[in-house]
Amino acid sequence: MQSIHQDFSVEFSYDVHFTTGLFQPENELLTDAVADPEEPMPKKMVAVLDKGLLAHHEDLPDQIETYAKAHDDTLTLAASPIVVPGGEAAKNDPDLVNHIHQVIYESRLDRHAYVLAVGGGAVLDLAGYAAGTAHRGIRLIRVPTTVLSQNDSGVGVKNGINAFDTKNFLGTFEPPDAVLNDLSFLRTLDDRDWRAGISEAIKVGLLKDADFFDYLCNHASALAPPTRDLEAMTHVVYRCAELHLDHIATSGDPFEKGSSRPLDFGHWAAHKLEELTDYTLRHGEAVAIGIALDCAYSHLTGHLSSEALDRILDLTAALGFDLYVPELDAHLDAPDHPDSLFQGLDSFREHLGGELTIMLLNAIGEGIEVHSVDRDRYRDAVALLRRQHAERVEQDLSGTAS
Repeated sequence: MQSIHQDFSVEFSYDVHFTTGLFQPENELLTDAVADPEEPMPKKMVAVLDKGLLAHHEDLPDQIETYAKAHDDTLTLAASPIVVPGGEAAKNDPDLVNHIHQVIYESRLDRHAYVLAVGGGAVLDLAGYAAGTAHRGIRLIRVPTTVLSQNDSGVGVKNGINAFDTKNFLGTFEPPDAVLNDLSFLRTLDDRDWRAGISEAIKVGLLKDADFFDYLCNHASALAPPTRDLEAMTHVVYRCAELHLDHIATSGDPFEKGSSRPLDFGHWAAHKLEELTDYTLRHGEAVAIGIALDCAYSHLTGHLSSEALDRILDLTAALGFDLYVPELDAHLDAPDHPDSLFQGLDSFREHLGGELTIMLLNAIGEGIEVHSVDRDRYRDAVALLRRQHAERVEQDLSGTAS
């Protein structure tokens, strides 16, 4: 008896919008995103909100409820907004997923209903995972509220939570129905979260667009706290999101079936550093360190010029990133130790499957993939970052003393 072979393809499409005052009743972007002439009945919706937002937007739950009432011909809130912790805590507590599932169940949401996720990248991951696993997939609208989520994680196709002490061990590939970037949320970020998201812009500039990297260099003082120029940041968010979406659409592997994941440049070390610091490092801060480490390694292995490395390290310093933490050095001579940075390589390979594939840099705007690493050169790269950090600390102390 012959085998039966089947081929089929599924087309995905979604829009990433940019606005301000998303939940003002006169702003119809959200209603436009859910309106469907073929299904004229109001769409049921459950909102999941990042608790960290409420410190600066305490009336946000009321705003969303008022918005829904003003547009009750298009959408209906099926329950009061669900408020969950922000940051990595959102992804570490399985009870939060269960709670969102319970609200979805009790609200009788079906696959034509919506989960509205409002918050930073971790909350979007949590809500997206809950939506993607209820009824095998409820429609999802993301409202990213941080630089990092608006320019990177919130515009992609991945959702996930942490389990078994492993970042993103549970997850789905589930494209959103729409992404609504409200740039006014960026004004109320603290300096760390404002800065942290720029690391993902550095990443895509280094990999895909040397001109964009030049823009970051030329506008570093405008972007960095305390200036925090919103016009410059708006350009950074837009271009970074554009490059990210272009990669998803044209890489040939949007759901990461292979072993290559270029947009995780610097992330093998970043994910391990987040874990080793008990997530006191923001994801973007860890990514900045991971990028610097892989750039230093690229230079030490003959791929990247010293001039290019200096430009990269100077940019990160100008933006205010610290590129060294003691956890980088922990157990480097014992790669099998669970707290060794090198364990991040094993986790990275295991998460992707197949052979180890690490993105390095040949030049600014030109990446190169390798499938093995020289651990001694990585130790040298850590030492390079340690020396640079010590020199900058000494310079700062000298400047303070004078």
